[in-house]
This record gives sequence, structure tokens and C-alpha cells, in this order.
Amino acid sequence: MRSNHLLVAVAALAIAGCTASKKNDSKESAIATLGSQPISTSEFRYVYEKNNGGNEDAYTRESVSDYLNLYTNFKLKVMEAEKRGLDTTMAFKRELEGYKEQLAQPYLTEKSVTDNLVKEAYERLKQEVNASHILVALAPEAAPEDTLAAYNRVMELRKRVQNGEDFGSLAQQYSQDPSAADNKGELGYFTALQMVYPFEDAAYKTAEGEVSMPVRTRFGYHLIKVNDKREARGEAKVAHIMVRSMPNAPAADSLAAKQRVDAIYRRLQKGEKWNKLAAEFSEDANTASNGGELPWFGTGRMIPSFEEAAFGLQKPEEVSKPVYTPYGWHIIKMIEKRNLPPYEEMEQHLRNKIAKDSRSELNKTAFLKRIKQENNFTENAEAKTAALANANDELLHGSWSYDESDKALKQTLFSIQGKNYTIGDFYTYVKEQQRARANGTAAHAMGLLYDSFSEKSLLEYERENLENKHTDYRMLVKEYHDGILLFQLMDEKVWSKAIEDTVGLRTYFDQNREKYKWGERADAIVISAASKELLQQAQNQLEKRRYPVSFAKLSDVLFEQNKAELSTEGKSKLQELAQMLQQNETLTLEINGHTDARENAKIAEARAEAIKVYLQEQGAPTAQLTTSSLGKSKQAGPDNTETGRRRNRRASFALYTSELAALAENLNKNNPLAVQVTEKKFQRGDNKALDAVEWQKGTYTAQQNGREYLIIIKDVLEPAYKELSEVRGPVISDYQTYLEEQWVQELRNRYPVEVKEGEVEKLVRK
Repeated sequence: MRSNHLLVAVAALAIAGCTASKKNDSKESAIATLGSQPISTSEFRYVYEKNNGGNEDAYTRESVSDYLNLYTNFKLKVMEAEKRGLDTTMAFKRELEGYKEQLAQPYLTEKSVTDNLVKEAYERLKQEVNASHILVALAPEAAPEDTLAAYNRVMELRKRVQNGEDFGSLAQQYSQDPSAADNKGELGYFTALQMVYPFEDAAYKTAEGEVSMPVRTRFGYHLIKVNDKREARGEAKVAHIMVRSMPNAPAADSLAAKQRVDAIYRRLQKGEKWNKLAAEFSEDANTASNGGELPWFGTGRMIPSFEEAAFGLQKPEEVSKPVYTPYGWHIIKMIEKRNLPPYEEMEQHLRNKIAKDSRSELNKTAFLKRIKQENNFTENAEAKTAALANANDELLHGSWSYDESDKALKQTLFSIQGKNYTIGDFYTYVKEQQRARANGTAAHAMGLLYDSFSEKSLLEYERENLENKHTDYRMLVKEYHDGILLFQLMDEKVWSKAIEDTVGLRTYFDQNREKYKWGERADAIVISAASKELLQQAQNQLEKRRYPVSFAKLSDVLFEQNKAELSTEGKSKLQELAQMLQQNETLTLEINGHTDARENAKIAEARAEAIKVYLQEQGAPTAQLTTSSLGKSKQAGPDNTETGRRRNRRASFALYTSELAALAENLNKNNPLAVQVTEKKFQRGDNKALDAVEWQKGTYTAQQNGREYLIIIKDVLEPAYKELSEVRGPVISDYQTYLEEQWVQELRNRYPVEVKEGEVEKLVRK
């Protein structure tokens, strides 16, 4: 129950909605006072309109008064929690900070930029691009002179392509992408969200057959040639059977792998079951036992040769010829294809991906630009120049330091909404964040750290002032603040108390027994059948109350020739059986003794009796055990061996139950809805067929909704009080309500509530 309490507490804030975070101004009109603490009319109006504005009966006197009553109860509980200091504990502060961090995220982003990126990504997913590239590697934080040199190298290569040189040959010779030596820079087909955003953006914006201008990513500068564009092929779900064969394997091994996969393919062509062959022969250990099934995939997710073969299959169950990849040979079976889902279905998924994608940098840049303006970010150019001038080579080694007594440290470097950040603040950050760098200059490294420090300061300032800038955020934080407090105190005063206070629960139950009474009840069996024939079968078997059960598979116990002593293995099996009988009193066990053709028939009885005695010793009730002797078992042919004869020196078992569910199960083997059997004490309204007959002892038949009914009323019970064990759940719920009402009354006595009727009238619309 407790796992839902926080949800309950926060849901209770639908009553509270949100409460104002600012302290009530003494000049502001109050709609009510709780002790000496006022609830401002404006605060209540906001909460009321948020939660009731769309209701048909909104703004009636009854609606406003009822909601004000609920709201004052809520505020009383929060007041009590605060007076007890529950909002000062470390646990409370940690939990609230966690929620604040989550709630702040939508306010620390540029929504319009995200919206455009999501729509752009969806449109691009409709198309696939085939491109090649040349990479000139460059570290993300490279010095300006290194950046310019890399850019010039890429531009030189672009000119050579434009002058007619082969792009693939240049990629093979100059690209610093290691794979270019083999693939000549060819990347195959890809779609949105598979490449870093600047690369994707340039590829989609470059026409077929054209070469892009240099594109900067975190890997360096790229030159991109777009070879082809096509409509997206969607996604495919396939299964495969794989025979491993690595490209550098000896010729004999490669030939053997090819022969194996061809043999499997021939067997599939002859109609052998796919799953059987996959389990037996596939060398993909992760999928062999699952019929070789792979997750959904789209363009760019698989090895190109595998992908082409898979998408070449047109219909479910179609199977490809063996396909080679660097992992080996594959036979591929199509399971299903699907197209791009509608935008509405994909929107949230795309938002989540974009938040983690490199294009989120565009959002960050736009957001920082906006909050610089909103927060009046002002730099002291002279102080900045002086601060950056202290960079030296120690910064490149990660060992830079500064003179902490330098008076210049107090100079303002920049200000955010009038809050000053000094050179000393910046140097402290530099000292903490510096790291050894293999490339670049000290001046460049110091400049990067300055940019990072100013961005961090801006984001922190924005986060700290969200409650002042955004009313909705302020209200949400207050809701969670009050919700956590409410949960803690409600758990102590109501929820846990109602469960753990068994004496109080019993007292409450005894004082309110009139609420927990059975009406007139019929102790009855109701059988519903699809036909009269099935109903007759059920009725014929009903009197036996002894039905075979299928949930337990009981293995035989074996014996030595002419002996009835149990082996250690036999005893182990019987211990489990005894435990099953102890745990379910509806079960009965029939023990059957057997002999082989060379044994005396009486030994069968002895074996059955020995098992019965052992089960009794293990705690199995005697009333649940019966024995019989089935005598000699006939064997012929290969079984007339010592092994075959030993299988006949045994005891077998048959397990039965008196539960009517087993009767229904046996009759429902061909149709799960053929027969339904219910045995219980029914109240009126529990069963329509039973309600339709006279409530007197006896047997009745009826028809209803095309079903045949047999109704056996064993007894009609007069109205009676329920026992606590029968209604524990509802009683706990009622007791919780009682405890809450008592607590609220106690709070109202401690903090008298005074409603200002004149202010209520202002909210009522005539």
C-alpha cells in the first residue's frame, strides 16, 4: 500500500492545486485564516480556477465553499508538518531537490528550437542518404591555428575533387577515418539521428552528386559527397540462421562453412521447420533458441549486405538464399515490415533522442543567447583581458595556479542581473577544472575555460531564479514541497497507523459492525454450460467430487525385485508429495502397486502400503491416501529385459481434487468457455441466473443469454455480521478515513478556521 502513498499525496494536491510560494502580504485580502495564518484570496482564486475552472458548476456558492473547506483541511496538514520541522530534515531537502531538478528541465531549454528540430528529424526519417566522406581529424578544443590548417587541407582536397579527381581514391589516400583504406570513404545509406548532427545536416542539404563545403564535427573536418537519396524503407523484423566464417579463415574452413549453410538452406527448401533448424544449427548463441529472431532494425543498423538481403524479402515467411557478411553466412527469414509511424506516435521518442543528440547543442546555444539578454549579462572587457593574460604553459600540464593575495582577484569579470562574478571566482574554477592537454596553446585553453565558466554561471543563476521568473514552475515546486510533507505526516497519522494499530482497528470494527453485514445469501453451486449435453456431463460428475488434476506430474517410484523397501531416491520424491498434500486438503492421492511377471502379486500391495506409511510419517493426512494393487504388468518385445522389468517393479500415482475448478478444466479441454463452475456464498446481485430462481434449497435449471444453467442451492443464509477477516481491506480504508477526520478536527481545534464570507462572495458568479 505504501508504494502508492506519494502518488496519493501528490494527487491530493488536486485539492490544493498549487499554493503561492511567497508569504502572504499583510495588506492582501484573506479569504480565510487558520489560527493566525491567512490564506490570501488571490492564492485561493488561483488554485480554485486551476482545478475547477472548466466545471459546469464552477463559481457557484456551493462549489466555492466545498473547495475552500477541502483546501483549508489541506493547508492545516501542511502547517502542522512545517511546525513539526519536517521540512528541515536532510531527507526532505534531498527529495525536494531531486524533484526540482526534474521539474526545471523544461525551463532550461529553448522550446521553439526543440520543436523545429523534432519536426525536422521526422521529415528526414522519410528519406535515406548514401554518402562518402573524407575526414581530416581535429580535436574539439583545437587551437585556432590548428583549426585553420585543417580547414585549408580539406578545402584543397575539395578543389581536387572539383577538378575531376576521384573522390574514393582521395579518401583512400588522405582520409583519417581508418575504414577509408578499405571502403574508400563510403558510408552506405543512413537516415536522421544516425550521424552527428552537423554531418547529417550537411548530407541532407547537399544535392545528389555534389560535394559539401567543409563540415566541422567533434571528430574534425569532413568533406561529404552525396551519392544517392531514396525514400526510407522503414523497419524490418527478421530471423536468421548463422554459420560462422571469418574473412581471414583458412580456405578449408571457409568451404566447410559454405557447405553447411547450403545444406541447411536445402533442408528449408524441402519444408523442414525453421525453428528446429535454427535451434540445431545456428551459431548465433543469442538467438538460436528463439528461432533466430532479431530486434526491429532500419537502414544503417546492420551490415549492408545483410540489410540489403533482408529488405529484399517482400512478404512474411519468405527466406533468402545464404548471404555472406564479415561474421559468416546467414539465411534470413522475413517476419514483418513496417513504415514510419505517424508524427504523433513518434514525437516523444524523437524529443528524448534529440535531448541526448549532438543537435541539442543548437538548443543550448539559443538558450544561452536568450538568458544572456534576459539576465542582463555584462562583461568587463578590461578585466577579462587581464584575467586571460595570466595563462601559461602550466595550464597545458594541468598544474596552473595563481597568487591568492593578488588584489586584482576582486575585480568584477562579468555580472548577471547585478550579481558580480570576480576574477577570483574564475581562477578558482580554472584551478578545479584544468587538465593536461596534448595540443593547443595556454591562451586558447584559458579562453575555453572562460567560456565554460560564464556558461555555467549563467545556467546556475537561471536555475536558482526559476521560481521568480516562471509562475508555473514556482507553483509546481510548491506542490511537490507540500506533497512530500503531506505524505510523511499522512503516513504517520493515517495510512501506516490504520494498518499497524490492530487494537484500534478492532475497536473501530466492533463499534461499527452495523456497516459490515451480509445480506441474505445462498450457499450454492452454479454451473453454466454451452449446451445441454455439456451441462448433463457436468451434473453426472458433480456428485463424485473427485476429479483428476493436471497441474502435478507424478513420477513412479521404483523397487528392487521382490522387495517393498523404499530407496533414498524414492523417499526424496515422496517428501515433495507429502508436502503437497499437507498444503492442499482438497487433494487425495491414489497409490497403485505394480509387479513384474516373475513376482508374487502380493508384493504390489506391500509396495503401495509402504509408500502410504512413509507419506503418513512425513505428515500427509491419512484421509487423503488410498492404495490399490494393479498386479503384474505385461511386457513384450524389447521391454522384456532386466531394464524393462525393473520399470514394472514400481508404484504409480493418481492425484485427485474435490475442487470444482478441476471439473470445469476437464470439460474445457476443447473449448475453454464450454463450462464454468462457481461454488460460494452468493449475495443477491452476484449472479443473474441465481437471482432468477427461487431462493430455497433445491436444484434448478435455467437458460440465460444462450447458456444452460444448473443451480444447486445447498442453504439460504439469513443476514449476519461479517467477521473482520472477511472485510479487512474495506475496514482499513474506513478506519483511515475516520483517523483523518479525527486528525483534521484536532487541527481545526488547534488552529481555528475563520472564513471571510465577503471574500467568498467575490468569487461567486450570480
